Amino acid sequence: MKIGNCMTRSVKIADPDHTLREAAQAMASLDAGVLPVAENNRLIGMITDRDIAVRGVAEGRGPDAKIRDVMTTEVKYCFEDEEIDHVLQNMGNIQVRRLPVLNRDKQLVGIVSLGDLVANGEAGKAGEALNGISQHGGQHSQTAH
Repeated sequence: MKIGNCMTRSVKIADPDHTLREAAQAMASLDAGVLPVAENNRLIGMITDRDIAVRGVAEGRGPDAKIRDVMTTEVKYCFEDEEIDHVLQNMGNIQVRRLPVLNRDKQLVGIVSLGDLVANGEAGKAGEALNGISQHGGQHSQTAH
């Protein structure tokens, strides 16, 4: 099965100059823990609820700090026509729970999460990916930035 068949298509995009408060409010209204960040129609980062807590609040930044100050700038992504098995293996290897999904023109078309994959019958493979993700440290450690 392809990622495009199980991803979340309705994606709100954050502006890097919006505040952490605005990002948190958008996440709350969407019941989501991540927002892609774009500038001039180009994906430049991702912000998660964890980014807000660890890179924002824990480092003394208040709710009026800018998204660009705490977002993850190294964006990992997958393509909508990739096989689920390949994406799950990649998610485990790079230790992420969610990935933006692009079409082959590199336009954002959705987000895929481990939850999306579990809901589509991939619980066993998602569990294997989660095992890799849950390893301490790694390139996406919140305190490595």
